[in-house]
Amino acid sequence: MIQPRPIEYGESVLLWDEDKKKSFLFILMQGGELGTHKGKIFHDDIAGKMEGSLIQSSTGSGYRVFRPMVYDRIMKVQRKTQIVYPKDAGWLILSLNLGPGMKIIEMGTGSGAFTILLAYIVGAEGKVYTFDRREDFLKNAMENVKKAGLSDRVVHGVLNAGEPFPVKDVDAVFLDLPEPWLAIPASWEALLPGRPLASITPTAEQLKKTVQSLKENGFAIMDVVELLERRILVRKREGVRPFEKMVGFTGYLISARKLQ
Repeated sequence: MIQPRPIEYGESVLLWDEDKKKSFLFILMQGGELGTHKGKIFHDDIAGKMEGSLIQSSTGSGYRVFRPMVYDRIMKVQRKTQIVYPKDAGWLILSLNLGPGMKIIEMGTGSGAFTILLAYIVGAEGKVYTFDRREDFLKNAMENVKKAGLSDRVVHGVLNAGEPFPVKDVDAVFLDLPEPWLAIPASWEALLPGRPLASITPTAEQLKKTVQSLKENGFAIMDVVELLERRILVRKREGVRPFEKMVGFTGYLISARKLQ
């Protein structure tokens, strides 16, 4: 069991506004300040507090303070691209059959949100090898990974889809590319026998080409799904009903396993 301890300087902190259902993620610094729509939050007022404590802004408004969860780190990355949303991430992690100590290739780093989740799952003994064709995307993504405190678990590099991966005998491969079929032969070469590949793709035509390439390049046990997420409003007076907005289609999810 993890023993509760006070929040310290240098830690990432999540500040939650219960009224607006809004949160802020930042690193706690001695003498630091955070400007909000309800006044300033002084970092020194947070240091030494336990998670869940009430913090007041300069205008007397209340906030709750927590350490961020992985979900918070993923959703609050600095974005230069679309990210893998949590509703899809859970299915993908299960399809990739990941656990502590494993090695995975990610092709299409983007903003690094899913990279953070992969690094968290494989643990300190595992490794994420992530590649993107754009160096500016990689630079931003690695900053996000660094802020999450997971840089030691991630190896990154510039690579174009279709080029051989510089690492072999990995436990899983994840593809998030406009043309994932280009990287499937290289994925087969890098994977251990029987190990999984998963991908996310936004259009039906891309899906068809990807599935066909998987069949032609020695993969089987294919599964394709689309996931939707709808939040529910639970209110005392007005009753319970679905929220007006929802996270609808974000991509087709594909999984398969390497044949020997």
